[in-house]
This record gives sequence, C-alpha cells and structure tokens, in this order.
Amino acid sequence: MYQTLMNQLREALAGYIREKYGVELAIVLERPPKIEMGEAASPACFELAKRLKRAPRQIAQEIANGLGKVEGIARVEVAGGGYLNAYFDRGAFWEGATQESIEEKKEKTQRKDSEIAEKSGKTQREEAAGGRLGKVIVEHTSINPNKAAHIGHVRNAVLGDTMVRILRHVGNRVQIQNYIDNTGVQVADVVIGFLHMEQRTPIGVKMMSQEPKFDYYCWDLYAKATSFFAEDKARAEKLRGETLRAIEEGKGEDAEVAQVVADAIVGCHLRTMARLGIGYELLARESEILHLHFWDAAFAMLKKSGAIQLATGGKMAGCWVMPWEEEVKEGKEVKIKEEAAEEEENTQDKIIVRSNGTVTYVGKDIAYQLWKFGLLGKDFRYRKWPNTPEGQTVWATTSEANDPAAPHFGEPASSVYNVIDARQAYLQKVVAAGLRALGHAREAEHSIHLSYEIVALTPRCAAEMGYELTPEEARKPYVEVSGRKGFGVKADDLLDKLEAATIEEVRQRHAEMKAEEQKLTAHAIAVGALRFFLLKFTRNAIIAFDFKDALSFEGETGPYCQYAVVRIRGIRRKGKESGATDGVVTKESVSQLLGGVEGNSLWELLVTAGSLDYAVDAAIATQEPAFLAKYAFQLAQAFNNFYHKHHILSEADEQKRAFLLRLTEWVEAQLVKALSLLGIEAPEKM
Repeated sequence: MYQTLMNQLREALAGYIREKYGVELAIVLERPPKIEMGEAASPACFELAKRLKRAPRQIAQEIANGLGKVEGIARVEVAGGGYLNAYFDRGAFWEGATQESIEEKKEKTQRKDSEIAEKSGKTQREEAAGGRLGKVIVEHTSINPNKAAHIGHVRNAVLGDTMVRILRHVGNRVQIQNYIDNTGVQVADVVIGFLHMEQRTPIGVKMMSQEPKFDYYCWDLYAKATSFFAEDKARAEKLRGETLRAIEEGKGEDAEVAQVVADAIVGCHLRTMARLGIGYELLARESEILHLHFWDAAFAMLKKSGAIQLATGGKMAGCWVMPWEEEVKEGKEVKIKEEAAEEEENTQDKIIVRSNGTVTYVGKDIAYQLWKFGLLGKDFRYRKWPNTPEGQTVWATTSEANDPAAPHFGEPASSVYNVIDARQAYLQKVVAAGLRALGHAREAEHSIHLSYEIVALTPRCAAEMGYELTPEEARKPYVEVSGRKGFGVKADDLLDKLEAATIEEVRQRHAEMKAEEQKLTAHAIAVGALRFFLLKFTRNAIIAFDFKDALSFEGETGPYCQYAVVRIRGIRRKGKESGATDGVVTKESVSQLLGGVEGNSLWELLVTAGSLDYAVDAAIATQEPAFLAKYAFQLAQAFNNFYHKHHILSEADEQKRAFLLRLTEWVEAQLVKALSLLGIEAPEKM
C-alpha cells in the first residue's frame, strides 16, 4: 500500500515537472524522520533549481500550489529550503489496506503464490506488460559434494531461498538451481582419501555411503587428506592430476568412487536443507557439462572469438588463459587486483584450461552460464533425483536417457542470480568477462553475483560446540571456520542444538502440549531463529554466530518477531471467546481515531504494516534481504509498543475497540506474510 502511493506521487511529480518546466527528472522520494513531517519527502526541487537557475523553495511552492489532486495524498507542503513533503490521506489508506477481509487476503496470497510456484501461464506482471518477461534463475547452495554442509553453506542457501521467495512474490517466474561440482578437486581429495589413504574398494565405499552420517565421515576424511597432501606437495599434485582426469573422463575406480561419494553427499545436503524449508528444482551436475560436451562447445566458441589464448611461456605455459585485468582507480594510481599469490607473474590472465588438459571451475562455469542464457545451442538431459526429501520433486541433469516428463529447464533466462561467497568475486567477474568477450554484453550485465561474507563463530559458541581454543582465539571477536581443517559447525549439528535448546523452553512453557506439537513448535522457533539471524545482517557483513543471541526472545531476533504473531493470535482467541470482536468500523470513526497525538501513534503502526511492498521493492533493488528482515522486526516492535499502550479487548468504546482489533489483524497478516518471505513460520504458541 505504501509503495503504491509512493509510485503514484512519483509519477505525478515527474509529469507535472515535465509539463510545467520541460524537464525530465528522476524523482527521489524519502521517508521523513518524524510522522509529523508527512509520509514522503522529495528533494527534487534542489536538482530542478540547478537547471532552472532559481531558488528551490520558490519552485517547491509553485509545485505544491499547482500539482493538483493525487489519489491517496491529502496534501503536499513545502518544508525547509525546498523539500516537498507529502501527507497521505489516512482514511483512504485505511480503506485501501483493509477493504478485503483478512481471510480473503490470505486466500488470495496463497492462490497467487501457488500459481507462481507452479509457473502456470503468464503472471499478472507479464500480462500487464503485454508479453513474457522471461524467467529468472537463482542458483544457490552449490556445496562441494565431498562433506557435510556447514553454517557458511546455510547462509548461502538461506539467502538464495529468500531471494526466490521475494522475486516470486512480485510476480517473477523463478527457477531454482543447485550446481553440483561432482568433478572438482574437493571430490578428488576424498576419493584419494578412500582409495589411497584407507585402501578401500569401490564396493566398500558404496556400502559405507548408505550408512547414516556418511557426510560426517567424509568431513573428517577430507581434513585428513589435506594433512596427507601437505606432507608431500609433489605427491599431491601428481595424485590430484591423475584423479581429476579420471573423474572428468568418467573412467576407472576413481570415477566410480567419485560418483558414489558425490551422489550420497548430495542426498545428505538435500535432507539438511529441507529441515530449513529449502528445496530445489534442478541439480545441474558438472559431470554433464563435460560428458554432454557443453564445455567442448564453449571451448570452441572461446577459441574462435579470441577470448582465450594458449600461454607459451612462464608458469602458465601450456594453459589456455583469458587475458583480462581489473583496474581499481584510486586517485591517480591504478592497481591490478591479484587473484592469488601463485599467479603473481600473470595476474591479468585467468586459467581456463590447465596445462594437463583438465578444465578449471571457471571454465565450466562459463559454459554453464552460456547455457542458462540459451547461448550454447545445447541442452541437458534430465532425470528425477532419487530419495528426495518428503514432499519434494527434484530433477537432475544426466548423461543417460532423457526423461520425457522432465520440465523444460532449457528456456533462456532473462536474469541469473549466482549466490556465491565474496571470495569468489574475481572468478565471477571472469565469467562475466567471458560472456562479454563472446559478444553477450546484455547477458553479462544480467549475470548477478549475489555475494556474501563468511560466517564465523563467537568464541563462546565455538566452546559450546566442543572446540578447544587457544587463549588468543578466545579473545578474538570471532573464530573462523575451515572445512579443509575440519573446523566448523556442521549444519545438522547446529539445527540439532538449536532444536534441543528450544524444545526445553517449549516444554516448560507448554506442558499441556502433545509431544509432537512441542517438537513442531520447537522446530519452527529454531528455524526462525537461524534464518532470521543469517538474514538480518547485510551481505557484506561477517557474521559471528552465537546460540544465545540467535535464540533470544528479545531484540532483533526471529523468535521476537514470531512471538508478536503469537501474541496477536492470543488476543484474537480471547476476543472471540468474550465476544469483544463484534463491532463495525466506520470511515468517520477511523478519521477521528487517526487524528491527534494518540492518532499519530496508531497511524505509525498502520503505515508500518502497510509498508511491506516498500520493503520488498528495496530488497530486490539492492539485492539485500536484510531490508525485509529489518521490516519484520520494526513491525513486530511497533506492534509490541502499541500492545503495551492500548487495552485492546477491554476498551470501553465499541468503535475504538473494533478499530484496534481490525488494526491488530492487519498487522498479523502483514507480519505473517513478511516472515513467510523470510522462510519463517509463525507457530500458534511459544
């Protein structure tokens, strides 16, 4: 509702300025710091003053006097040196926000979300535009299938899943992909661990893969392999090279074990993420990029265009590289960003094919990105992934026969979001540079790297998880994790610990609950706590995870937001039992109640509740789900302040009581919707 009025005001101002002054101006609207200053403010007159060579306040007065009626806006006033402050029509805002019953709104939202999720027909936005806008691909999670998922992987998955929910909410057709690097170095290291360190047979590894916690076993084996390679770097280079080539070619015991390990670990990852309400539509496996000759097609295109060159000297002799450099200008200096210390001789070149003929991650990723945009002239074959979590249908690429029932995954995307941590920023820029070098500038521009920083642990959290810290580590603000060293918090361990802590609290508060209900409630709170904790920080912030901070019912946490919904539902239950919910809200009573000092506080809550669309648009424009998390917290906080100021059910004035109850229901609907977009369920009791 809030964003709708902002858009109407923006269009009205732009149109009036164009007509009166002959100037095309992008109208910026801000939210004033105090409700007494209105709901929207524009500094447009300051920019206009520069072009017209006139005083900004004088121009502002002309616009305020001549703008005319804007639907939903009560008046526009001049403030300060030339700001235009707009005041919403409070009665009209209330009517627009509550013209449908709460239940009708819920049903409408559920129908819309279901239609979008099933991708049936054109969305409302596409119909309004008169044609198809194309699909959006969000690739997230993409964990190396060589060990258990850890908390850093959870941040990736939660960010990606939330972006999917937000993009679908506004009408986009979104396809969720999870890239499976089943031919990479990390898988090769575990294969070497099984075959060379532990001397196991392929059948032995296959039997082990069917046991519970196989991903935990591989976690430890991967750490041991890292130490094994460190003892003899020449041995490591030789073994890795031979194993990688065998895996890429799909030949021998190395390839057989690699497939067993990768497939089993992917199954573990799917089950882990399902606990957080996260699912996927397509598992795009790296092996098919090789076996279905995606890479061969991309390699030919890159060579033909001159985008890559064969290095004939230096440390990169025999490698195919992409000559490319990133210049970072600071004043008069130009610095070349180095990707890694070992590539200091040719920092402007990126290896696409190693001298031994194996393809690097970035080379395969260029081929994958070309396919996403429909630029490769090839398509995968598909099959259903076996043993998916209950209620999920997941498809995967395959080198075998195509399942004719598979959805059409190969439709070109209009935009691609790749959720990959910030340490891969350089490689993502190389992928975009590859697209540009092939003449696909638009697709490079729409290749969006949704980057994020690492998740570390507070020293207290690390100690709780059983890790021994040195005195120096214990004094640090956070302790970094390392998969190669086996140091970190496994995602399942984290969820288990959160649920164990939560269920004890639920049992103490609600002994009357059945055991299954207690378990489901504890799960909802634990998931809400974790997801909210990971989403409330901006993507460029390093997160230091802490159990106590995440599970707190106070402050900026998931349980705090969930509890606001639980409190509202309690009010509704009591109101229904006592008959206090009876009463009609008239337009006249609303106008009266929203006036004066008390009315301002009620109006602030109403505007906050009606600003969900504003928060969603901000999250999409900035690619920051943190805006939505902040909105949910602010709405919960505003409601709690309202709750402590007003005796809702015991209010003597029938009109006012009816208004307070309707306002409460509106807040509930908006908060539940916001939490749902964050992937958080609001339980009935806490």
